Amino acid sequence: MSSRNLVSADYQLNWRKLQQVGLNAYEARSYLVLMGHPRFKALELASRAHVPRQKIYEVLDSLVEKGFAQVVQEKTKLFSAVDPSFAIPGYLARRGKALQNELTEQARLASGLIEDLRHAFQEGQDGRGTLDFLSLVNDPTQTAIHYRRMLTTVKVEYAEFSRPPFAVDPLDEQLVRDAAGRGIACRLLIEAGPIDQKHRDRLQDFRNSGIEIRFLDRLPLKLALFDKKCGLVALLDPVLTRPSWTAVVFEHQGFSEAMSGLFESYWCRADRNSGD
Repeated sequence: MSSRNLVSADYQLNWRKLQQVGLNAYEARSYLVLMGHPRFKALELASRAHVPRQKIYEVLDSLVEKGFAQVVQEKTKLFSAVDPSFAIPGYLARRGKALQNELTEQARLASGLIEDLRHAFQEGQDGRGTLDFLSLVNDPTQTAIHYRRMLTTVKVEYAEFSRPPFAVDPLDEQLVRDAAGRGIACRLLIEAGPIDQKHRDRLQDFRNSGIEIRFLDRLPLKLALFDKKCGLVALLDPVLTRPSWTAVVFEHQGFSEAMSGLFESYWCRADRNSGD
């Protein structure tokens, strides 16, 4: 490959990378041209960077605002590139802060919006349906929300079949310890398997907090029960080759009692030691 083709290939690669960082096509091209010369007049840059003349001032204003270019005031306004070792980290830091502020504001607005929309949703449903005590959840994030909501409101006892893959690993969940601290009877039945030192320490920490833990070689499903009134069951999809769980979130006395009986039968056969 000739040196000219190599330079062209590097230019195209850097042009694409600058766009991935956050510049548009005109901005990326103009910045690359600016770096190759101490300073440019706006219309000179437009010609060399192949930017329409009517767009070049908008492009340069944006580059200055983003910290990639600076104005050199002489007889006429000239523009020069900012060192990329300063321009790129500075731009990303400002962009990250702006995104964080935006997410914080969205979270603040969402907290009030959820309640408003829930009232509208409940009114729109016109009373309870025939299967309101059951709901299917395929998204792990939503499953985790249901799980944590129940952990927060449990009054007497919490029991769980724990096996991977996890929407929430109970050994990494502070709310489990919080429940034990409130005097809730907490029991975890964990499918046996290799456990690293971090999780061994966490197991001991949980036991010291009053949480009962046992192990069994195989568990048939994922199950979490709260006060024998509500909970969730997660079933592994038998069709998909990639492991995928569907959670059934329930609030039903009879079903809860049946699931509680299932838990007790497996609990009685379980061992306090992991066996790995």
